[in-house]
Amino acid sequence: MEFVSGYRDEFLDFAALLFGWFHKFVAERGAVGTSLEGRWRQLEAQIRRLPQDPALWVLHVLPNRSVGISLGQGAEPGPGPGLGAAQLLGDEPPLHLRDLSPYVSFVSLEEGEQGEEEEEEEEEENGKEEGANTKKVETDKDGEPAPGSREPPREATPPGEPEEAEQEAGGGEDGKEDRAEDWPGPERRTGRRGGAAPLHLSCLLLVTDEHGIILGIDLLMEGAQGSTSRGSGAENLAPRAYALLCHSMVCPMGSGDPRKPRQLTVGDAQLHWELESLVPRLGVKLSKTPMRTWGPRPGFTFASLRARTCHVCHRHSFEVKLTPCPQCGAVLYCGEACLRADWKRCPDDVSHRFWCPRLAAFMERAGELATLPFTYTAEVTSETFNKEAFLASHGLTRGYWTQLSMLIPGPGAPRHPRGSTPSLSLLLHGDPYQPLQGDGPALMPPVPPDSPRGLFGSWQDYYIWRGLSLDSPMAVLLTYPLTVYYVITHLVPQSFPELNIQNKQSLKIHVVEAGKEFDLVMVFWELLVLLPHVALELQFVGDGLPPESDQQHFTLQRDGPEVSVRPGSGISARLSSGTKEKGRRDLQIKVSARPYHLLQGPKPDLVIGFNSGFGLKDTWLSSLPRLQSLRVPAFFTESSEYGCVMDDQTMAVATGGGTSPPQPNPFRSPFRLRAADNCMPWYCNAFIFHLVYKPSHGSGARPAPGPVTPAPTPTAPPAPARRRRGEKKPGRGSRRRR
Repeated sequence: MEFVSGYRDEFLDFAALLFGWFHKFVAERGAVGTSLEGRWRQLEAQIRRLPQDPALWVLHVLPNRSVGISLGQGAEPGPGPGLGAAQLLGDEPPLHLRDLSPYVSFVSLEEGEQGEEEEEEEEEENGKEEGANTKKVETDKDGEPAPGSREPPREATPPGEPEEAEQEAGGGEDGKEDRAEDWPGPERRTGRRGGAAPLHLSCLLLVTDEHGIILGIDLLMEGAQGSTSRGSGAENLAPRAYALLCHSMVCPMGSGDPRKPRQLTVGDAQLHWELESLVPRLGVKLSKTPMRTWGPRPGFTFASLRARTCHVCHRHSFEVKLTPCPQCGAVLYCGEACLRADWKRCPDDVSHRFWCPRLAAFMERAGELATLPFTYTAEVTSETFNKEAFLASHGLTRGYWTQLSMLIPGPGAPRHPRGSTPSLSLLLHGDPYQPLQGDGPALMPPVPPDSPRGLFGSWQDYYIWRGLSLDSPMAVLLTYPLTVYYVITHLVPQSFPELNIQNKQSLKIHVVEAGKEFDLVMVFWELLVLLPHVALELQFVGDGLPPESDQQHFTLQRDGPEVSVRPGSGISARLSSGTKEKGRRDLQIKVSARPYHLLQGPKPDLVIGFNSGFGLKDTWLSSLPRLQSLRVPAFFTESSEYGCVMDDQTMAVATGGGTSPPQPNPFRSPFRLRAADNCMPWYCNAFIFHLVYKPSHGSGARPAPGPVTPAPTPTAPPAPARRRRGEKKPGRGSRRRR
């Protein structure tokens, strides 16, 4: 697939942005560092002429004592483009964090409980931890560092002096390497490939504004654990910090044009003292005292970064100016050269010349997809939607909400690690909605005493019956069970009336290629509220599920807060939601951590997949024929119409069948997904379609629909261009489908 928005872990786009900016910073800093003092004066004069940013800027100093980085094959060592940065970009980027495990992994550099405590401190650096660190280096009345700060101050040296080269090289003593060999237990050696000692990220310098927008980053890397003494690696940070500040002003990572801050504050007393003579050169006012708390504002949070890139060369917006295609407005390019290269790609059905009119039609659905009844609709459907800030402002920073955010939970926040089996602690409370709550009052009202009298076909109807306010963001999590409900009550009766599914008292449903849905498994409790008289069995299937969860199952019942564990059969949980009424059914959850085509067992009544992306995983080429042989109703959601088209092509290649025309899902998530190289509207569970199987000979099954009449293909690029050699044959884009 050409576009992976909605399928790729957001953190990977974030990491690609960080390493891309850091790579550019290191290259330009090296050039400046080897130049004469006059080059710095010229840069300083350029910065003094920049417009002033009214926001306060913050230079954070985040030391690291416990976590090392181990590089595998294909990763380049050193502080430059290494750490597997090349693996984050390119034509076939990874889709999940686990895909980077062959290239980079994190290891502990400490022993015993002390090391584990320091790892927790490092994980909580996005919360309140820096407040504790900065308090250790507060200055006294005379402006000198308080006890517990770094080494005594030395005279600050301008960037480019030999100290910087020594810091970058990371060379030095080998006195601690023997200690590294004494790490106890296999976990301390995890990720050490080929016997090489892990790299030590001794300190992280981070520039943000008061709103949390990241503007620049610098990594102080030691060559290996213990290879750099304390005196040479991180003692004098002023040259590195000054160079970072200059580059953050000339080339801000987050957003906006080059600018300088009105005022700068520093999160380290010693570094604050060292920068007092350097920062005024830039025409920037340095605060009188260092920062004494984590953020200058109580609601400080790292803002979502729009990691926009060119679709062809993958350069970021801080390197080049990106503009969408002038015809379709869907794809971002850095210039005419990349647009023409994409226009002429071969084969023809992957070229932008073929896709341009189709993408233009997809863009016309943006308004329809953004039509939702919630009071916050305009904010969350905007292209500049700041998801992290929205979640933080609504107190949605714990429980299942952490699965939607890149922010690390703060101290004391209950955690449900992604990719792990639901903990018994989540079931013992007797409240199935406990993982769905935020920091404020309960988000889910009590279950209505009466069963639904009609069928819900929109978020507004469901919210009114459920007693939810249109201010509630619960739709973001409830999109999964409500989509299942909509398929059962609306789509299956329309497309497969002969199954008479509405009159069945029990349903066996397979959730195929499950991942994130299993991490949010408790939200499916809502199906018992919506379909109280149907016994449901949901079996989550997929090789992306945690192996330790394989063959486990648990039952959710509405008749009292009892919990029991049956050996060898998983968890049986009884969750309280009132007195069990006559005829009420249970919800069984089963897990099979394997590809769907390897699953053995009874035939299901229904198959459902969420945001499937058939073209992104090879196992679909085996799973789709398996579904073809079962011939059960199989419904899938996609986050865009583009994904639906690609799924139809994959189905045709794998089985000779096709898919039904996609239709908008009324229970789609209201959060617009980030897109790096395009402007198309992407929403979780945005569209629904079902598989149309290839008819068996003499079976009388409904035939697969014919290919949709292709949109007219433009004969020339949207921008003025030279005459092409010749036009390619039309209609080649649907050859796979035939």
